[in-house]
Amino acid sequence: AAAPSGSMTRYEAAALLNTCLGEVAQVNEEERRLLNEFSPELAVIKGRVDSLEARVGEFEAGLFSTTTKLRGTTNFVIGAVDEEDNATDATVFVYSMQLDLTSSFTGKDVLYTRIKTGNFGNSQLAQKPNVYLSSANTNDDTLKVDKIWYQFPVGDSITAWLGAKVENYYMLASAPSIYRPILKGFALGGNDAVYGASTGQGFGVAWTQQVDDPSAARFAVSANYTSSNSKGEYADPTAGGLFTNGAQGMTLAKVEYGSPRWQVSVAYSNKTNGSDAGTYYSTTMGDDRTGNTDAYALRAYWKPETTGAIPSISAGYTVASVDDDGTAEEVEETASWMVGLNWKDAFIDGNTAGVAFGQRQYATSVTSGNRVDHYDKGDDNFNWEAYYSFKVSDGITVTPAVFGVSNPDGDDNSVGDGGNGDTFGGIVQTTFKF
Repeated sequence: AAAPSGSMTRYEAAALLNTCLGEVAQVNEEERRLLNEFSPELAVIKGRVDSLEARVGEFEAGLFSTTTKLRGTTNFVIGAVDEEDNATDATVFVYSMQLDLTSSFTGKDVLYTRIKTGNFGNSQLAQKPNVYLSSANTNDDTLKVDKIWYQFPVGDSITAWLGAKVENYYMLASAPSIYRPILKGFALGGNDAVYGASTGQGFGVAWTQQVDDPSAARFAVSANYTSSNSKGEYADPTAGGLFTNGAQGMTLAKVEYGSPRWQVSVAYSNKTNGSDAGTYYSTTMGDDRTGNTDAYALRAYWKPETTGAIPSISAGYTVASVDDDGTAEEVEETASWMVGLNWKDAFIDGNTAGVAFGQRQYATSVTSGNRVDHYDKGDDNFNWEAYYSFKVSDGITVTPAVFGVSNPDGDDNSVGDGGNGDTFGGIVQTTFKF
């Protein structure tokens, strides 16, 4: 061991002597003299080492796995929604909790398990297509395995996924948007016909171009497949499963180019047999569909080099064509768009402000049917949100937010599960991370 520069205390000299003696097999007379001289200090060092080893042993004995990390998030939400056509608007206090388990067996792979619960139930903070918070969970206080997949590298440039419960947008080289939403409809640059999906069994692969400079731009390509009715509970094997005629499958491909500060991407998805055309649509097209959907998404984001008055910007635009079964009025084409702004370190370091606005998936072309007028008004919908997150500590954040949804069903008549009246809402969300 190298000797420290300058003068040493008796304790530092004893620590150096203890280190040196650990590296020799025998003790000579001079070393024995030093042992006698520094015996009080050496006894203290040995006691501290023994105590440390005992504490480490207790800590390891209490771990359920030395290769698994557990992270948790709990949201307390107090809020109310004022819906034009609903006479029972109420203030609610609800919660959601998420536990993330990540295990690694080689140091490069990940077995990911997500467990969630909550009691949003049928509250107006968890109603589609009207209002659905990103933090909402309707498991009725029951812990459920919400996601589970295995991720592993193939060489230096390729990542692969296999999942029994996974959604397509988790199997991408990177996310298509950096906006942090309050309403889930603003997630991923628009949770719509391309990036809106149901959990199912699936697999995916992503290739990322290797660059010498981590800040340099690079290309990446992702492709994956899931089936949301492949859970094995169907008596008829053609009514579900992977790649069967009855599978509610979704194939997603994304090509992106960008750096850690900016990205432009295009994506294509094909959904079969009524697989969700877009969870946060503004019409009821998802309720009646049994056919297929082809959709295309353009996404882009940019963030400033330093935080301040200039926000990060995320934008998305999606178009889709629908091939239905012809038994009812049909939506043939749809569109959606959004713009989201985030200010990091807004006013105070650690705080974040956000504003987003846009239109959820709405009909742009409709065949004949008894609700043509309903669909034709779908492009009247407009959605917005604004929030400010206070960082109380490393583990606690308080976020007041307001939001609005106009003409959520695209009609003046009552159609759809979430109501049809213009909606204004506000919440205070407290997030605990542990």
